Amino acid sequence: MSDLTDNDSCYKKDRQPECTAILKLLNPVERDLGGFSVRRFLPSKELANVGPFIFFDHLGPAVFSPGEGIDVRPHPHIGLATVTYVFAGEILHRDSLGHVQPIRPNEINWMTAGKGIVHSERTGPELRQQGHTLEALQLWLALPENEQECEPFFTHFDEAALPQVELEKATVRVMIGEAFGVTSAVKTHSPTLYVEVQLEKGGKIALPDNVEERAVYVVSGRLKADESRIAQHEMSLFDQTPGIELEAAEPTRLVIIGGTPLGKRTVWWNLVSSRKDLIEKAKQDWQEKTFPKVPEETEFIPLPERI
Repeated sequence: MSDLTDNDSCYKKDRQPECTAILKLLNPVERDLGGFSVRRFLPSKELANVGPFIFFDHLGPAVFSPGEGIDVRPHPHIGLATVTYVFAGEILHRDSLGHVQPIRPNEINWMTAGKGIVHSERTGPELRQQGHTLEALQLWLALPENEQECEPFFTHFDEAALPQVELEKATVRVMIGEAFGVTSAVKTHSPTLYVEVQLEKGGKIALPDNVEERAVYVVSGRLKADESRIAQHEMSLFDQTPGIELEAAEPTRLVIIGGTPLGKRTVWWNLVSSRKDLIEKAKQDWQEKTFPKVPEETEFIPLPERI
């Protein structure tokens, strides 16, 4: 789910953080993807990545009447891994490796594109008949340079693979990486952290230390970090200051992302690489229809004339 343009600028310089550990406060660019909207934070001209994360979209919550749903037609990826996490509803993933996988709440879909993969994201027929609400996050991670052209693969992780920790007034799910004394079963290409936290009003949680780059996104609710307020749908990029405490001003859901950055990447549409020649080749391959096909799919998204 991309529809990316180079004109997206996510950092609105209308408010400065009071907490000196916060390097930037980012607000999203709202994008209409045809029947539903997303809030996009990464990439932007002000912030290209947080650790290995080079793309961050928050979809919904979108309410679909019976007969309606999302239909993201087949499109290609190279040089990245997509990570999809659903808060409400369901997304049906199909890819050119033959996988057909519904993504439901508390599950992770991990798709490594490597040298090239094609997938679609739709609402399944049963859910489409019922009507539903959909809310999800889709993030992309850069691959290390020596793995950018690896064979593509897809892995689905159910709720049991994502350990949950109950703290005072806080529920923590470690989706990727290690934090709060537990480790996710999700295997990564580089040091990566991805955590979901649900806080009751007044609940507090310590931001994990020893993470090279880290950011917090407030899905719903409001947070306090030192003297700063972090509003709903706002992302805060933190420095390396240890012992940062996050406190919920009301019931709050947030995610923490971070890890080791992997260097500069070119992002063109759904194609990512440290080498522009690989992107040009992928563009040509998609235009000439030499990418692998997604079984049972006849539609596709044409190569954009410009981005």
